[in-house]
Amino acid sequence: MDLDAYVSAHREEWARLEELSKRRRLDGGEADELIDLYQRAATQLSVVRSAAPDPALVARLSTLMARARAAATAAHDPAWHDVARFFAVSFPAAVYRTRRWSAVAALASLLLALVVGWLVAAHPQVQAAVASREQVRQLVNSDFAGYYTRYASSSFAAQVWTNNAWVAAQCIAFGVLGLPVVYVLAQNALNLGLVGGLMAVGGRLDLFFGLILPHGLLELTAVFVAAGAGLRLFWAWVEPGPRTRTQALGDEGRAAFAVALGLVLVLAVSGAVEGFVTPSGLATWARIGIGVAVEVAFLVYVGTFGRWAVARGETGDVSAEDAGEALPSRG
Repeated sequence: MDLDAYVSAHREEWARLEELSKRRRLDGGEADELIDLYQRAATQLSVVRSAAPDPALVARLSTLMARARAAATAAHDPAWHDVARFFAVSFPAAVYRTRRWSAVAALASLLLALVVGWLVAAHPQVQAAVASREQVRQLVNSDFAGYYTRYASSSFAAQVWTNNAWVAAQCIAFGVLGLPVVYVLAQNALNLGLVGGLMAVGGRLDLFFGLILPHGLLELTAVFVAAGAGLRLFWAWVEPGPRTRTQALGDEGRAAFAVALGLVLVLAVSGAVEGFVTPSGLATWARIGIGVAVEVAFLVYVGTFGRWAVARGETGDVSAEDAGEALPSRG
C-alpha cells in the first residue's frame, strides 16, 4: 500500500474529525458527522496497522480517535457510570491480578516482622541495642497507647490516611525499579517487629494486638496490594512475555494506576477505623471484630468482583472501548 497516497486521500477527513473533536458543543448533525468520521478513522487505523504499520501515523490516529471518542460520549456517558465501572470492574480486576505478588509481599513482610520481634523479645543484647529499659517502660506504659489518643479523631484519621497513602504511592510509583518496593516493605516490617518485640518485653502483647489489629488488617493489606502492583510492574519490564517492554509497561502501569486510585478509598476506611475505632472505649473484642469485618468485606469484594472481571478478560487497564477496539454508535 502507498502510505503517502493513503494519507493524502484521508487527510481532510482526519482534519475535520480533529476540528469537531475540539468543539465544546455540537448540534445533532455535527454529532452524527463526528461519529461517522470516528468509525471511518477506526477502519482506516486498522488498515494502516495491518498493511503499513507506520508508528508515527498509528500514534497520531490513535490520539485523534481518543479525542473524538471523548467528544462523542461526553454527553452520553455520565460520570457516575465511569465511577461505578471503576469500582465494579477496573479496580477489583487490577487487585485480583496482583494477588500472587501481594501474597508474596505479605508473607515476606510478616515473616520478617516475626523474626525481628522474636530477636528483640528473646535477646537482651538486641533490646539494649535498640532501646533502654526506661524507653521500653515508657513505650509500654504510655507512648504506644497514647499515640492513638494524642490528637482529635478526625485529625488523626486524616494524618494516618495521608501517611499510608504516601507509602502505597511509593510502592507503585517506584515499582518499575523493584528494589524500592522491597525497601519500603522491609522498613514497614522492621518497625512492626521492633515495636511488637518491645511490647512483648514489657508483657503487653495484648495491648499491642488490641490496638494494631482493628485498623492494621486492612491497612497492611492495602500496603501489600500496592507492593504487589509495583512488583508486577517491575516484572513486566523484566519479563514482558509476547508484548514489547513498552507495551507491557504501559498495560501494567495503567492497571497499577487503577490500584493506586482505588486504594485511596481503602486507606480512607482504614484511617477512619484507626482514628475512631482503635482509640474508642469499645471492648477489645469489639474493636478487633470491626477490623476483621472490614478486612473480610474487602477480600470478598475483590475475590468476587475481581474474579468475575478477570474471567471476562478485564485487566484493570482501560476498557476495550476506550482503547479504540469498540466504536460508539450513532444515537
